[in-house]
Amino acid sequence: MNLISPFKGLRPAPDRASDVIAPPYDVLNSAEARERADGKPWSFLHISKPEIDLPEKTDPYSAEVYAKAAENLARIREAGLLVRDEQPCYYAYRLIMDGHSQTGLVAGASVADYDTNRIRKHEFTRPVKEDDRVRQIDAVNAQTGPVLLAYPDAPAVDAILAAAAQGEPALDVTADDGIQHTLWVIDNAESIAQLTAAFNAMHALYIADGHHRSAAASRIAKMRHEQQGSAGVAPWDFFLSVIFPAHQMKIFDYNRVIKDLHGMEPSQFLAAVEEHFTLEPSATPVKPAEPGTFGMYMDGQWFKLTLNPELMPNDDPVARLDVSRLARYLIEPVLGISDPRRDDRIDFVGGIRGLTGLEKRVNSGEMAVAFSLYATSMQDLMSVADNNDVMPPKSTWFEPKLADGVVSYLLD
Repeated sequence: MNLISPFKGLRPAPDRASDVIAPPYDVLNSAEARERADGKPWSFLHISKPEIDLPEKTDPYSAEVYAKAAENLARIREAGLLVRDEQPCYYAYRLIMDGHSQTGLVAGASVADYDTNRIRKHEFTRPVKEDDRVRQIDAVNAQTGPVLLAYPDAPAVDAILAAAAQGEPALDVTADDGIQHTLWVIDNAESIAQLTAAFNAMHALYIADGHHRSAAASRIAKMRHEQQGSAGVAPWDFFLSVIFPAHQMKIFDYNRVIKDLHGMEPSQFLAAVEEHFTLEPSATPVKPAEPGTFGMYMDGQWFKLTLNPELMPNDDPVARLDVSRLARYLIEPVLGISDPRRDDRIDFVGGIRGLTGLEKRVNSGEMAVAFSLYATSMQDLMSVADNNDVMPPKSTWFEPKLADGVVSYLLD
């Protein structure tokens, strides 16, 4: 089986993309989605967050929510705002945000290669979120939320995508968050064959964002084969993905805020921090410029923390992440937080919110202390995945985000 496959994409009709595309389902809560979709009957949020069309107290995991998603998808298709390509295609997809540009490939990614870890993971999944995606995919008979993947250096693929992006786009729209989304159809048989062969030659692809979606796709494939007894390759043997070159992808820092000082006075806390870190007050917010350095904000004061040099070297790809270093030498031993997945004393703030986002959480009194981190690199991510390891929670924040509704993958 091929690592990737073209498919008959379902995408916005000409000049209707601005009516359809929407933020990813998992970056908005129900109230935010309801507000964003107000007055927008064709917004993809009616498919990805269908509880917005039901009474406000509706359980977002109830059967009626998934049924509403299927109903809304059918409604938008019947109205002609979503149309399906007549032949299997690949698609070049470009994102531009604040001058940063990246161009990737929309394709079906092999479930079999996901199952054997050729499509590599770096996170655990949560059962409730995975179950939600299984039920959504099954109800709408489509994968509507793309998995964000990365491919290693492949100049030939970069060149094919760059050439495709010279043509007339099928979609070009700037969303209300300022991110520009541009899509080109790749329906040339020679280009399709070249891309398929180039990806087959790759040793691995890497999940950047979308572990729950890819895990759900694997479960759907197993379930459908058991139910239908189908032989050979079926549509559900692939999942919707957008695959960018790793060297173009941008990871923001993913910062930490803590509710209290674990029973210590500020002076005691600062003394405890100095056991493993050099502590320097700073007159300005601290955005770390290199690994092993951290910003810390408390009581209206920023500090620069530098991990003691003897603690820096580490051959373990997980232990050498700055999120791991901060946890090992400060958050766990000093603040008493050993399980950040379950401890409600810790929260996480994506770097897209800036250092002012950290100050706001502390100045409000909600949090006692905030930490800014140096961003995880793509090489770090790939090293962890290659080692079959798992990153600490909230290690990466990718921007720009893909939009839902640009291309969907039907399972019929």
